[in-house]
Amino acid sequence: MKNRVRELRNARGWTQIELAEQLGVSRQTIHAIESERYDPSLPLALTIAKLFGKKVEAIFGDDV
Repeated sequence: MKNRVRELRNARGWTQIELAEQLGVSRQTIHAIESERYDPSLPLALTIAKLFGKKVEAIFGDDV
């Protein structure tokens, strides 16, 4: 699934490690999400959306 996580993270000036710490996941998880090798669980996707102040649909989806 396509996503905007890398774009949003970079806009805030966060490293993958900083984002991972805020979400309570590993840096490898962030890398996998950003490289579209892993689709986050719904709870994680909701947490990511809340952290960036966006709707899940604005971050994840084929039309992103």
